[in-house]
Amino acid sequence: MEMVDSWCKGAEDGKIGSIRSILQAFRRACHYGEDSGDNSAPKFSVMSGSVLDKVMHYVLKNMDSILRQLLGAPSFGGKKEKISELMMTNSWKRNGNLMRVYLVNALHMITEMTDDQMIAFTILRVRASAVFLAAFPSLLRKYVKTLLYTWARGRGAMPFISFLFLRDLCVQVGPDCLDTCLKGIYKAYLVNCKLSKSISGSKLQHIQFLGNCVKELYIVDPQSAYQHAFVFIRQLAVILRGALTERGPKTSKDKKQKERNKPTNKQLEKSYQKVYDWQFIFCLELWTGVVCGCSSEEDFRPLAYPLTQIIHGVACLVPSARYFPVRIRCVKMLNCIAEATGTFIPVSSLLLDMLEMKELRGRPDGGVGKAVNLFNVKQVDKKMVKTRAFQEACIYSVVNELAKHLAQWSYSVAFIEMSFLPLVQLRNFCKTIKADRFRKEMKDLIRQVEANVEYISSKRV
Repeated sequence: MEMVDSWCKGAEDGKIGSIRSILQAFRRACHYGEDSGDNSAPKFSVMSGSVLDKVMHYVLKNMDSILRQLLGAPSFGGKKEKISELMMTNSWKRNGNLMRVYLVNALHMITEMTDDQMIAFTILRVRASAVFLAAFPSLLRKYVKTLLYTWARGRGAMPFISFLFLRDLCVQVGPDCLDTCLKGIYKAYLVNCKLSKSISGSKLQHIQFLGNCVKELYIVDPQSAYQHAFVFIRQLAVILRGALTERGPKTSKDKKQKERNKPTNKQLEKSYQKVYDWQFIFCLELWTGVVCGCSSEEDFRPLAYPLTQIIHGVACLVPSARYFPVRIRCVKMLNCIAEATGTFIPVSSLLLDMLEMKELRGRPDGGVGKAVNLFNVKQVDKKMVKTRAFQEACIYSVVNELAKHLAQWSYSVAFIEMSFLPLVQLRNFCKTIKADRFRKEMKDLIRQVEANVEYISSKRV
């Protein structure tokens, strides 16, 4: 223990011998329990676990600042350009390998440890030296791969700390690392989105967190991110086009040919499930968030139109009450895009079509049913469609989303024309629906819209 203390004191004083010794001990600590076959350093092999543990904590807490001072680097942070200049100096040529030794062994510890808290602590401490990975391209790639894994699969604080490390690499190292991270983080996100029909609240929160991380990374450099976003959104469009092709044209002059080319129910189900899949839906929500977050960037604005077309196509793909949860999610996305870009998107037809279906107009004959959260499911079974709980959830969602849509354009001079058809259909729904609670919701919305129509009309005159 006294020997380790003397190394620590010497390292703080900038003594090369002490720094090398403490890093050798750190390597021993990182490989503790492994049969390395290294008998050349008996002073390290006889160290106890508690001593090596002290070495490990000391190095993780202090080695970044010690090596920065030794190499003449900035006291914190930095950019790739600064590291490139530093690599030309004599101090780097003499001692730059010490930084590599530190980073290599820290990576080994991250990949081999099983304790989540210790992994998170190690990533947090090594993050301070992120910029130095620009000097070691092969090591940089290994770090990115490892961090993507701990971000996607980790628990507790590990995903958040891993993401901060990745973001630092993208900002400090630059385009070379950014492209790899953007591709890798999207693929890791896709893997996490492979789910069954329903989803738990905790899993939904985790996916939302991962999605927010992806959005944050794509916003770092919108110009570079545009190319990746374009390719990935195009992939979604190809999947949707495949589903629409399987469904076939809506009308055909030759009825015999139409029957002959009509796909089987299994083919239709398979093509729909590629679109009505959690992975596809979460990807749409992800790109909606990215486009909305970059709405002020000229590079990203052109992506709003194709994304809107895809979302609208998904909402209309299967006009069945069983898939109302997907339609509601699509309407939410379209409302977000409209608000962020200031573009009118006609979502009212998607909502009003739902009110025309018998499942929402008639009296439910499946009993009260269990409460349904439309955002935890992508489809419901036939029994659930006939319940009062499902009807209630759908109608209230229609009212809320329609109110949001109309509120976005409540200041527009064209609001009278925009709200004309919705008002007609809402009044018609009030006449036919028998449940007083639904009629009250509709009448409240109608009164608000009519009041705004009257206000706009007075200003137009």
